[in-house]
Amino acid sequence: MSTQPDLLYSEEEEALRAAVRDLLADHCDAAGVIARTESDAPHDVAAWKALTDGMGLAGLLIPEDLGGQGASHREAAVVLEELGRAVAPVPYLTSAVVATEALLECGAGNLLTRLASATRVAALAVPLSTAAGHAHPAVRREGGVLRGRLTGVADAVAADVLLVPADDGGLYAVDAADVTLTPQSSLDLTRPLASVTLDGVSGRLLGDAGPAVRRALRAGAGLLASEQLGLTEWSLTETVRYLKERRQFNRPVGGFQALKHRLAQLWLEAVNLRAAARGAADALATGEDVDVAVAVAQAFAAPVAVHAAEEAVQLHGGIGMTWEHPAHLYLKRAKADSIAYGTAGAHRAALAERIDLRAP
Repeated sequence: MSTQPDLLYSEEEEALRAAVRDLLADHCDAAGVIARTESDAPHDVAAWKALTDGMGLAGLLIPEDLGGQGASHREAAVVLEELGRAVAPVPYLTSAVVATEALLECGAGNLLTRLASATRVAALAVPLSTAAGHAHPAVRREGGVLRGRLTGVADAVAADVLLVPADDGGLYAVDAADVTLTPQSSLDLTRPLASVTLDGVSGRLLGDAGPAVRRALRAGAGLLASEQLGLTEWSLTETVRYLKERRQFNRPVGGFQALKHRLAQLWLEAVNLRAAARGAADALATGEDVDVAVAVAQAFAAPVAVHAAEEAVQLHGGIGMTWEHPAHLYLKRAKADSIAYGTAGAHRAALAERIDLRAP
């Protein structure tokens, strides 16, 4: 018998939020993130080390007997909210959530221990746009080695280990130093994409790719909603703050009725998104109605995050259109997230099929 999910934040989750927010305030200021996107090293290594070495967050979903924290997806969701709020250029979602879930499904204890200790960063070598349960590309395995090319792999350039699905149905661990990584153009400069080329590379069999990839992408989609919630809340909070300070006709711009209505609508969307994101995180933590909760969250999250980021750019006026203001980082991340791990339309279609609500 299922129990009513508790979507409120616990004291421990709020304490975790405060700690992560303070850390990111020191490491991921807006000017620093913008400057990093203009360099050849978009990932913030210092911030990643602070999150992993200092707080042990890389092993949040990994059991304690493997060196992890043994926490749940609810705690990981809180971390992702704060990472989204800061558009932090760190491979947390791709390594500490998606790759970790794939390794948990395979029972790859040795590699999980290394991820928990932050001595390794992993990436699942499937396109970022792939949705759970959908077909994904695989490389060829012939003569005991792997050959092929995979495109649109998020954070591959930050990974030490790539988890590569092959056409024999296996998931293989491949040393990133043994493959050729080619950066690809990405709208979101804080989460770079790359193509991965394997030319006769050996890999260690971890387990069956099918269930591992599905579990990983489902968790990625579910917790991505929490990142999108963080993006939305930053956009709303900063826009309200700016409109209170900006004056026109000798009064705060935020006092104009038309703008109040737009902000009120955005606030309602943010509140609903919080419920959907928390529902997905709780479902992943408890294992109850996971597919439905994830589909609901992603069907709702993407358009809300994009809308919030668009409003932030527009309502900041001229300054919101500049490169120096961080609003463009949030719009680009929101746009890129809207196709990550399946589009909102794909999740709506999956939800309709699950509840037997066929289109006419």
